[in-house]
Amino acid sequence: MEYSAINVTPLTPGIGGIVSGVDLTRPLSNVEVEDLHRALEDRLVIFFRDQPIDHEAHKRFAHYFGGIHIAPSTKPWQAPGHPEVTIIHADADSTFVAGEDWHSDMSCDAEPPLGSVLYLHTVPPVGGDTAFSNMYAAYEALSERMKAHLEGLNAVHDAAVGFGGITPDGMTLPRSSHPVIRTHPTTGRKAIYVNKGFTTHIEGIPRAESDALLGYLFNHVQHPIFQCRFSWQAHSIAFWDNRCAQHSAIWDYFPQTRSGFRVQILGDVPH
Repeated sequence: MEYSAINVTPLTPGIGGIVSGVDLTRPLSNVEVEDLHRALEDRLVIFFRDQPIDHEAHKRFAHYFGGIHIAPSTKPWQAPGHPEVTIIHADADSTFVAGEDWHSDMSCDAEPPLGSVLYLHTVPPVGGDTAFSNMYAAYEALSERMKAHLEGLNAVHDAAVGFGGITPDGMTLPRSSHPVIRTHPTTGRKAIYVNKGFTTHIEGIPRAESDALLGYLFNHVQHPIFQCRFSWQAHSIAFWDNRCAQHSAIWDYFPQTRSGFRVQILGDVPH
């Protein structure tokens, strides 16, 4: 794909692209925004280097793609004075890290976020990569019999799973039902939409059958042929489409520090 105002270098044939030629610390032109929309649609996740953004620039970038999604369950980790910004931090005192299992961000919400923009200002000297997997490709690799079997099924996504049973005081964690196979509202392509991080069971079938199907799909989406892996540097940004990509944060850097901020973009009800 050719672009007018940016350059995009594919990370793998099927997913991921490194964007250059754009400065996210300043407002973007209409042409740059149009190119970035096309790049996200084509690559599913796009990456930027050397972008020392502040909270205002972070939110401004997200707004080029829609309103900002504020998940109620992330309230304890909101940046002071910026409820739209979630603190993502791990260090020698951490007992877990956000997003360590394969997942699509906040799929437990009734209207999960369209995408997530993660900025890291501090990274370990080695390790701390994030892996991403293409859910279009994972769906297309299924047999026709399996596609037909999954079509029309819904699955429950529960925040209590994603947050490891940690419930902030006085908070009710969201729980929602979504199609096992969803259709992307922009591209019209079908994608697998169950994930190990949030999905508990498929509705309307015996639990043993549900466990078997989900176990198969959870393993299937992790196949290396669907993946790319991003090695972070300080002041890098990753922006991914939660509707057609899953990701997993690799916690191989303990006790080093990995720290930054995430902003999420409003999505829609999966269909």
